[in-house]
Amino acid sequence: MTLNTRISPSPASDGQPAADGEPNTARRAVLMGGGALAALVLPGGAATALAAPTDTVSPATGPHAADQGTHAMSFITTKDGVQIFYKDWGPKTAQPIVFHHGWPLSADDWDNQMMFFLAHGYRVIAHDRRGHGRSTQTDTGNEMDTYAADVIALAAALDLKNAIHVGHSTGGGEVAHYVARAEKGRVAKAVLIGAVPPIMVKSDKNPGGLPLEVFDGFRAQLVANRAQFYRDIPAGPFYGFNRAGAKVSEGVINNWWRQGMMGGIKAHYDCIKAFSETDFTEDLKKIDVPVLILHGDDDQIVPIADSALLSAKLVKNGTLKVYKGYPHGMATTHADAINADLLAFIKG
Repeated sequence: MTLNTRISPSPASDGQPAADGEPNTARRAVLMGGGALAALVLPGGAATALAAPTDTVSPATGPHAADQGTHAMSFITTKDGVQIFYKDWGPKTAQPIVFHHGWPLSADDWDNQMMFFLAHGYRVIAHDRRGHGRSTQTDTGNEMDTYAADVIALAAALDLKNAIHVGHSTGGGEVAHYVARAEKGRVAKAVLIGAVPPIMVKSDKNPGGLPLEVFDGFRAQLVANRAQFYRDIPAGPFYGFNRAGAKVSEGVINNWWRQGMMGGIKAHYDCIKAFSETDFTEDLKKIDVPVLILHGDDDQIVPIADSALLSAKLVKNGTLKVYKGYPHGMATTHADAINADLLAFIKG
């Protein structure tokens, strides 16, 4: 294993969105301070699902093609009838960069990166995971084996070769699971940003993980009041807006809420098990392309000690960069810094 570790300071205003408003402090008092993920779902702050993977797909055009003309929405349709929405911008001869979003969001979470790398001449692609965003609101296949199979199908349909795959949070798990299974020549490099691997849930083998009760609390709040839950997460720990002196952006909060509410509640419910209980250890060991691991040391959603610091020891050719004071959603709050490091890694 080749492991390079760097720690980046956190500039006071680097990439932070302008303050548009203040969070409701009464509602989010439970989110303040350390252990915010547990506090979000536990009173007082207190096995990987497998399914048969999908096979090959056929490209499809979205239902609104007729009235969108050349701007028709793009989908692939899997063998089990699921439509996966994707964006594919830029020269088709350029090196592709594929972005994998976190739970419960969509391809839109990568807007900044899509525009940045498009301007630098790359082919940029982002898809809505099954059950998320504009893709089919699935009630089955909402686990990592099928997520990875869907990416395999997308890469085949778009004939992606020598691609860089970038995943955030749950998307980082999807990247690890896919890259470990990818056809030779499809992947050049991988990037994990605030990613869930190796495994989130606490167990005898993973004593530093989060208790299962945390994720049970996620599921309970999702069912009880998804709309409110999807407001509290971005307004609190996701972007670090619960920290003293944070510059809160109501636009960022609302955009997170918008993306989450586009998807299906059943798929989002199932995905909690997928991102928390899937063990990516063997995936990480199998990856033989260079891997960049980026993580904020103030990540309240995926704590760094049980994720990036462990993943960096498992990959064969990894570079770990830790950002002092950065939150889980740092690709949004500190996009300039993250984009610059991504570009350097891709070009290197």
